[in-house]
Amino acid sequence: MNISVDQKNIHWQAASKLVEAAAINAEQLNVTVNIAVVDSGGHLAAFLRMPGSAFHSIDIAIDKAYTAMSFGLATSQWGPIADTLSPLCKSGLLSQDRLMTCAGGVPIEIDGHRIGAIGVSGASEQQDEDIALQALSLLQQ
Repeated sequence: MNISVDQKNIHWQAASKLVEAAAINAEQLNVTVNIAVVDSGGHLAAFLRMPGSAFHSIDIAIDKAYTAMSFGLATSQWGPIADTLSPLCKSGLLSQDRLMTCAGGVPIEIDGHRIGAIGVSGASEQQDEDIALQALSLLQQ
């Protein structure tokens, strides 16, 4: 019987580069955001708050990353999923602490392993997701 498993994790240098790349993307859109990267355990690996970004979006960015890591889905996918649930199930799911169902959280997968996630908050939902996706394209280079 195996009593442990190997778990892949995002490296701190990659997490740091992702938040920097996301901030550069946000500047190009002329928006200010908060950017969080969590590791495969959902723990904060890197964070960047752009000056002038909303204080409330600090926790939202972290929770978007946490949700994306937890389920392996972009947070933008939760709207359609929630619409298919029974009212009782939907209510229970949406009342969970740290669950974010608005766009801007995206899992980070490398070689079939989910190693973390990025969350962006402070602009429109579409801009948040676009900023996250553009930053992730850095890992494919």
